[in-house]
Amino acid sequence: MINDLAAPLLQLDGVSKRYGPTVALDSVDFDLRPGEVHALMGENGAGKSTLMKILAGTEDRDSGSIRIDGERVDIRGPRDAKALGIAIINQELNTVPAMTVAENLCLGEEPRTRAGVLDRRTMIADARAKLQRISAPISPTTPLGNLSVGMQQMVEIARAVSTDARILVLDEPTAALSRSEALHLYGVIADMKASGVGLVYISHRMEEVWQLADRVTVFRDGRNVGTRSREEVTPSEIVRMMVGRPLEDLYRHDDRVVRQTVLDVQALVGENVGPVDLHVDAGEVVGVAGLVGSGRTELARVIFGVDHRVSGTVILDGQPLETRSPKDVIAHGVGMVPESRKEQALFPSHSVANNISLSSLKRFCTFGVLRRSAIRREVRRQMDRLQLRPDAINLPVSALSGGNQQKAALARWLMSDSQLLILDEPTRGVDIGAKSEIYSIINQLSAAGKAILVISSDLPEVLGISDRILVMRHGRVVGELTASQASEELVMSMATGTYEPAQGDSRD
Repeated sequence: MINDLAAPLLQLDGVSKRYGPTVALDSVDFDLRPGEVHALMGENGAGKSTLMKILAGTEDRDSGSIRIDGERVDIRGPRDAKALGIAIINQELNTVPAMTVAENLCLGEEPRTRAGVLDRRTMIADARAKLQRISAPISPTTPLGNLSVGMQQMVEIARAVSTDARILVLDEPTAALSRSEALHLYGVIADMKASGVGLVYISHRMEEVWQLADRVTVFRDGRNVGTRSREEVTPSEIVRMMVGRPLEDLYRHDDRVVRQTVLDVQALVGENVGPVDLHVDAGEVVGVAGLVGSGRTELARVIFGVDHRVSGTVILDGQPLETRSPKDVIAHGVGMVPESRKEQALFPSHSVANNISLSSLKRFCTFGVLRRSAIRREVRRQMDRLQLRPDAINLPVSALSGGNQQKAALARWLMSDSQLLILDEPTRGVDIGAKSEIYSIINQLSAAGKAILVISSDLPEVLGISDRILVMRHGRVVGELTASQASEELVMSMATGTYEPAQGDSRD
């Protein structure tokens, strides 16, 4: 338990930041005590990331003061932040996939021999020590790009922890982690708290906040709308503070009318997955659950033509689908939002309009000439449908918040009118308001007869939006449950291989 009377380790008073006419932070007060986890919550665009950038030294505040240990400080760049004991773990990985783990861990501080040559032996030894500090089972010589997204995040965490930071800001640190990896991180956080480190924990996951946080502050529209101790607030109150309105039922959806089968997968085998049988009907949402490494994403990639299909059949609208690339699959009315929007779904430097229209250009081409005004009208229609602000149409998609980037990735397939949508972690790193909007769109699409396959690590999400749930383990489907049968405990027992069906139980 933290000392409520302890002097703040970090204190912000009246901090403001504008970007042209947009007010990102409006006279914000915030403080952090030694040895506490202070959760910072709010919808995308509420000002959380701007505050983090000011602490990281990548943005200057327009007004207000920052104090550390009661002394006023100026953070004019990342070097100042590091010197003051501030470390940041970003939601989007700041790593170089082509380099090894060791090279990433010492980036910018490479050890040199007396001759000025890179000292690889020292570099690898230092990297091993940094990884051991958080007990990460990763080889320093492994190319970072060969690791899962979750393991890459652990490398990022090891780098931040190794700086002996007194103030650690974590932005959605478990978004790409498996349950076991997240539990491991919780242990690292407990150790840091015990040593007096103050942690600012930015998360959209309410259950995480309730497990870890000592206090919770909510931002809305660039303002601090309240700070509460965890014991004196309820999740529903936090939601009301975040969105400015009650959110009665996040997962509510209409009764669905299931029609003919759209996707029929038979004995499908790919690398590290299969054989798998499954089907998705028009008007149905089928969820795929399982631990990280269970083959969920690999299954989606084989169906979509990203990875090689070794054997088996994929039947779409009654016709066998022979594919050599995603282009063939897209041409047959299939769309996919992959788990990593930054690396796999979007072209960050291109405009929002270009990203959304990319897969639909053929529809707007007459005698080899693109009808650009028609494209923009349709892009604007889809942006309005997903509540993306109209003035973002010409911005690079990288300028959007994480939640709005996810909406742009989804809008691409809405514009192409895909009959089958494969959504891999559709709300990862997305705030609760945007989640509600995405669930509403999924509900509308299913009502319109679309077939939807959703892969998610968020069990309440899988159970809340799905008509059926498939559970995967070791590359195979080990259980199928209807929404009325499913529970978090049952899904987890199937996913971990501990499920023991009662006599006569045919659910697996």
